[in-house]
Amino acid sequence: MSLVRTFIAVDVESSEILGKLARVRDYIAESQADLKPVSVENMHITLRFIGEVPLAKVQEICEALHKSVKFKPFTMRIEGIGAFPNIHRPRVIWAGVTAGALELIKLAKEVDEALRKAGIQPSEEKLTPHITLHRVKSLRNAPSLLKQIDSVVNEFFGEVTVDKVKVKRSILTSSGPMYNDLCVIKAVER
Repeated sequence: MSLVRTFIAVDVESSEILGKLARVRDYIAESQADLKPVSVENMHITLRFIGEVPLAKVQEICEALHKSVKFKPFTMRIEGIGAFPNIHRPRVIWAGVTAGALELIKLAKEVDEALRKAGIQPSEEKLTPHITLHRVKSLRNAPSLLKQIDSVVNEFFGEVTVDKVKVKRSILTSSGPMYNDLCVIKAVER
């Protein structure tokens, strides 16, 4: 049986914002810290990671989302740099979402509810809307890394309209993951 590594996301559909995210990502990398950068084409906001499911289940997921997820387009403001679990012991470095974060959290709850109808358990994790820039492999050069982050902590990247949610496939390769859109759920008109 063929399994598909699946997640649900909102893409950042602005080349200008993606360019700014890439510049800040590269600036942070100048710290010489032990980082694994996220490629620009993989920058997105994950609403829900599902994991590996049979191909037939993907169709069921798409149908459940099309039927149940109804949202109006909204504006998302991307700004600020943070880290999980915290800035002093970072494992993931990210750009945050200010305006639109509550709408994304509400959208993730709708997604979870639709997935439940498709037989997928709700997520245990509380969503913190973010765009991953780096994964931190070790704390080598941590003081330099923290200094770089601190100098861009309030960076403003821009605003973009969220008008679709995508079910994506993640294919893990030696050079990093590759993502393909499996289906798209569009916002309802205002």
